[in-house]
Amino acid sequence: MRSRLLTSVALGAALWVVLVSAVGAVLSGLGWWSPAFAWPVAVLVAGLSGWWARSVPGVRMPVAASGVLVAVALGFTVWAGATHSEQVLPRRDAASNLQAAVSLATTHERVVGVDAESVGGPAVLALDGVTLASPAFFQVGTPQEPAVQPQFVVGPAVVYGFGWWAGGGPVALVLPAVAMGLALLALGLLVARVVSAWAGVVSALVVGLLFPVVHTARATYSEPLAMLTVTGALLALTIAVAQASEAVPGPGAVPGPGFVGDQSSQGRVRDGSLAWPDGAGRAALVAGVLLGGTGLVRIDVLREAVLVLPVLALGAVLGARWVRPALVGMLTSLAVAAVAAVTLSWQYVAAIAGSLLPLVALAVVVGAASLVAVALRRKGVRMPLPPGVVRRLPDVAAAAVVVVGVGLASRPLWLVVRQDPNDPGARYVAGMQERLGLPVDGGRTYAEQSVAWLSWYLGPVALAVALVVLAALVRRAVSSVALGRIEAWVPALVVASGSTLLTLVRPGITPDHPWADRRLLIALPLVVVLVVVAGQWLVERTAEAGAPAGRVWAGRLGAAVLGLLVVGPALAATWPHRSGGVEQGSLAAVERVCDSLEPGDVVMAVDSRAANEWPQVVRGMCAIPTVSTTTSLRRDPAALRAVVDEVSAAVGERGGRLVLLGADSPDVGAGGAALEPEVFSTLGVRGELVADVAVREDEHVLVTRPTGTDPLPVRVWLAPAG
Repeated sequence: MRSRLLTSVALGAALWVVLVSAVGAVLSGLGWWSPAFAWPVAVLVAGLSGWWARSVPGVRMPVAASGVLVAVALGFTVWAGATHSEQVLPRRDAASNLQAAVSLATTHERVVGVDAESVGGPAVLALDGVTLASPAFFQVGTPQEPAVQPQFVVGPAVVYGFGWWAGGGPVALVLPAVAMGLALLALGLLVARVVSAWAGVVSALVVGLLFPVVHTARATYSEPLAMLTVTGALLALTIAVAQASEAVPGPGAVPGPGFVGDQSSQGRVRDGSLAWPDGAGRAALVAGVLLGGTGLVRIDVLREAVLVLPVLALGAVLGARWVRPALVGMLTSLAVAAVAAVTLSWQYVAAIAGSLLPLVALAVVVGAASLVAVALRRKGVRMPLPPGVVRRLPDVAAAAVVVVGVGLASRPLWLVVRQDPNDPGARYVAGMQERLGLPVDGGRTYAEQSVAWLSWYLGPVALAVALVVLAALVRRAVSSVALGRIEAWVPALVVASGSTLLTLVRPGITPDHPWADRRLLIALPLVVVLVVVAGQWLVERTAEAGAPAGRVWAGRLGAAVLGLLVVGPALAATWPHRSGGVEQGSLAAVERVCDSLEPGDVVMAVDSRAANEWPQVVRGMCAIPTVSTTTSLRRDPAALRAVVDEVSAAVGERGGRLVLLGADSPDVGAGGAALEPEVFSTLGVRGELVADVAVREDEHVLVTRPTGTDPLPVRVWLAPAG
């Protein structure tokens, strides 16, 4: 049956994320993102998204396969949601997104203005070493008119903020599981469209077992939202290309299968133009909006947008009319995302300019080259290749894929990738190396081991099979293009494989696992799908008409063995983490800190851990004015004492009380009692231990697969300054 409902749910949810993020960006910039505006907007956008998604042709799936796919998506959502993490203290991106969501939900504005009088007056913020800033939250403005600007882009704060309004932290923390479950639904539909219905089910199931997928779905990372929107974009674009080719094969059309059992026949009309069938244009527009709109939840989606440009250019050369709506949708939503990033997250954009500008430059170059190629072709300019070259080009392309794959996998034998050893990330790596007993070389990025990271979760056999299948598909794609047609699966393959290549070459992340494995959320599903394609091929080739029963069963057995070689490593990697997320108990610690503070208090974080983890938490979740201290001030005890006295006096003059917050004391004394932070002795104050919770955090490893968690004490002392 044509599962229009499932397609509508997947695409509608993805559209909702993009559209509500866009509206939220505008209203939060104006300071109007309050529940009175946001909830009606969410309902209206949901209706619009559902209506728009229903205009896209659905994916045909048998009832049984549809039911199992839904069960897989729901089962994953329940599992990941029930075992969610409580990453509340902003040491990592997930907690930073949560705190940004809390800030937006409680203040109704993205860049939050702070009343200088609430922290003792402008003179306090003018003191050297006193700041409103903390990790993932920038201080902007002047001491007279200060403000706090969250890091990253606005989309995750908008979406997860609905969870905060609906039920606080417990609800907000399960929304990533919902988003990832919907992403698995979209992935299953995509594979069903180009391979087979049951291949889609198997792909969604195996991807849902992968630990990096589960890990990110358990916390408020941006990746679950991006997985939904990018996968939805590729699904919609696949439908658009297939629909356009199905509608009018035309005289002289050249049929050809998809991955293995594509449900469409690819064809080109005699005059070189693809007809505009009902639904194809709308699907292409949805694809463009989703792909570009992903920039509202993850700024690095520009990479995937660049990768789709050559496909659109090729489609334009062949006269495919789905190209225009896809391009218009993508450029429009990218422009909206860019404006939102520059106006609401300019400090973040400036901070990552070193990596963002080369990507922008690449987009300009690829876009310009694509435009020139299309223009020249439309003017009749051709560069004919010798027949021998054309005949060998598919084989050359396939061989290039194998060479590149082998080269990437062999890099640890002949390459060590390094960065500036003075980079903050390098210093962090050096500290990890020392703790793990590895040779200290903080400049290493371990990027040469990125293929090994994939093998941790899928095994080497899966990678080898995937490489062979990828080479075969690239060969088929080049052959099809030479005949003047684009297979329906080509856009998804180009984007997924290109993104995987760029990620493996340059992961661009501190190699602290499992945190760094978020970078593999396109590469891992690609490998899974390629292996599923191999299994489908085995089954189909051995079950051809007239084949003996023994051959049929041999094919099925081979596919089953191949599946076990993938599922086995996936289960082995996920099993140690099956029962729960990390940092459970952090919400309780925050509640205890909040309960210990009173109206009129002003909190100052006075040691390193307090300054890194608690300023925005107290400001956002406790609604208590908070300032922090810089590293240079904390290194000068006399200056710190003088600053504390000055701030305490300024706060006292306004009828408030300065409360010092310390959290940097992992040690215990005789009898197991927790010791006060040393800074309290330096300042001559006595603190009260208001929170003492033992949580488990992600294991920090560099060269091995993460297999467990590490203990993390969360302790907070509060002390009146005077």
